[in-house]
Amino acid sequence: MSSAVSQRLAGKTILITGASSGIGRSTAFEFARTSPKDLKLVLTARRIDTLKEIAAEIVKEVGEGVKVLPVQLDVSNADEVRSFVGSLPAEFSEIDVLVNNAGLVKGVAQAPNIAEEDVSVMFATNVTGLINVTQAVLPSMLKRNNGEGAGDIINIGSIAGREPYVGGGIYCATKAAVRSFTTSLRKELIAKRIRVIGIDPGQVETEFSVVRFGGDKAKADAVYAGCDPLTPDDIAEAIVFAAGRRENVVIADTLIFPNHQASATILHRKST
Repeated sequence: MSSAVSQRLAGKTILITGASSGIGRSTAFEFARTSPKDLKLVLTARRIDTLKEIAAEIVKEVGEGVKVLPVQLDVSNADEVRSFVGSLPAEFSEIDVLVNNAGLVKGVAQAPNIAEEDVSVMFATNVTGLINVTQAVLPSMLKRNNGEGAGDIINIGSIAGREPYVGGGIYCATKAAVRSFTTSLRKELIAKRIRVIGIDPGQVETEFSVVRFGGDKAKADAVYAGCDPLTPDDIAEAIVFAAGRRENVVIADTLIFPNHQASATILHRKST
């Protein structure tokens, strides 16, 4: 199976947003390891130094068959996104797989005490940013195969987009918007050979909770206490699996839980 997936991904250009950590970073490595002989990766995030380190690590691990282009990018800035896509080097300009991964959560405040800045940054990154990148990349995908189109758009959502919870009103709303946009886009592109894929993780241990609690590691660790959460690698494997299917196979909608989770709020915690 891995051989078939490697062959299907060979020669493709993969764009991953939010690639400096967590799921995005793991996804970059998983694509490189799956098709190490002929692959191009465009890795974007705000932390360019981290992206450059990741690029060097990937080449060191898998060899020169994977070309990696690290680019500093703020997905919430539409002009910056358009300029980025329009100025990609020719070798990387035809994006075959777009992984819209960039996203964040800020705080657990409830209305009417939610900071306006937190509302703005979550919607700007999680929703507007995802739409900005999609709209910048999609025209090129639509032109391929004499107008029939080609390519994959993989949007990383969350269980939060399916099941709102207390203290997550804004984050849940942003992920619900991602889910709606993904479904609408799939319907709008039904006559094209472009796959629109949604992947919704449950509990995954990344920098997510550290960011949510403003860098408070103790509070972040408490989120996972007594649990065995998913890892970024688990989600990366699902992303590469979806991208590596035969062209006519669309893994349209995927919800991924760790074994101890049954919903956004129902988790079995072992006593410590």
